[in-house]
Formats: sequence, C-alpha cells, structure tokens
Amino acid sequence: MSKEKIHGALPDPSEKELTVKTMFDRIAPRYDIMNRLITFGLDVIWRRKTVEELKPTPGGRILDVACGTGDLCRTLRAAETKPIGLDLSRGMLASFNSKAPLINGDALKMPFMDSSLDGVTCGFALRNFTDIRPFLQEVSRILKSGSRLAILEVDKPKNVFIRLGHSLYFNKVVPVIGKIFSDKEAYQYLPRSTVYLPVENELIEMIKTEGFSDVRKMKLTGGIAQLLIARKEN
Repeated sequence: MSKEKIHGALPDPSEKELTVKTMFDRIAPRYDIMNRLITFGLDVIWRRKTVEELKPTPGGRILDVACGTGDLCRTLRAAETKPIGLDLSRGMLASFNSKAPLINGDALKMPFMDSSLDGVTCGFALRNFTDIRPFLQEVSRILKSGSRLAILEVDKPKNVFIRLGHSLYFNKVVPVIGKIFSDKEAYQYLPRSTVYLPVENELIEMIKTEGFSDVRKMKLTGGIAQLLIARKEN
C-alpha cells in the first residue's frame, strides 16, 4: 500500500488492515519517542491510570492487545502481573521493550482458550481495527468471569475551547512533528482515524451488548483521551 493512500484519504475498509499494519511496521523504531513528544509525556500517566483502573490481581495473566512496543506491558509488569503482548505488526514487536511474551497475531482471532485470562488492555488501537464488535466478542470469550477490560483511546473534548485547541494541535501540529521525527503520512492518518470511533453512547452500548457490565468512561486530561472500563459478566 502506498503512502499516498494514507496521505490522500483514509483507506477503504478492504484495505485498512494491510495499510495500518504496513504503517506501524514503518514507524515502529521511533514510535515511543513520538508518543512522548506529541503527548508531552501524558501517555505515560494515562497508561498508569489504565492499569490502576483495571485493578489487576498480582500474578494475573493480562493480555495487552495491539501492544506496540510494550509500554502497557511494562506498566502491567510493574503492577506484578504477567502480561502478554499481542500485535499484528512485526515491526512493532521487533521494537518491543518489555520482557513480556509476545504473539504476532490478529486481535479478531486471538489464540487463547475460553475464560482463560484475568484481564485485557488495549491502548490507542480501537480505531485501527477493521471491526470493533468482533474484537469485543473475542475479548469477552477469553476473559474469566468478573475480570476487566480497559480500553485507552483518544477522545474529543466537550469544552469548546479545549476542543478547538486540541483539534488544531492534533490535525495540524502533530503531522509536522511526525514529518520532522518520523513519518508525516502516518501522523496525518492517525488524527484522521478518530472518525472510525463510535460516538460515546454507541460505544458503551456496544461493549454492554458483547457481554460486559459496569461499563464506565473516564475523561482524561480535559477529555483529549478516554478510558473505558468494563467487567466481564458471569
């Protein structure tokens, strides 16, 4: 898939998986640096909050879906859990910086037995899936009863002034930072990819429909990021 496909428009649904996989393979070596730069280090705080709200039991097996280079896995290890990283991008796994075991695989076809895991996390990847419902169904299948799912994602602030400032930064400044330090086309795609996210109520209802309860949303840093927590029903 050409870079122009990402630059000019969002990929067609039939091409999305390959386009996104190729893009992440390409940006993997500088992915951590870019995360720190474009969030001013807030991504580290958000990941800590994600693990805190997951409330993992020490020694529990936690799957980090779309694990990237391992930031959430490192945070999970610090919480004395046993994280497992899964990602479709071999480039990301080649740049992995945690000691967690890794799986190169599809989030819609995860190689785990039913009710076998103590928790699942997913950071900044929901909008990159070709379909969100099958992902939620897979998570519901592999989680033990009563265990939690934690999804960390970008969001649109409700405050008009924060929203306008964030939109300007996210859509105009971030691609420039990407051009200087990594890959301009990829960091043009990433802000645009928020259109793949369902609206708030729709996403919450979607999670409930796929076997979860106690679904709650937390707004982070004025609403520029969101954390969704849900518990697997019996």
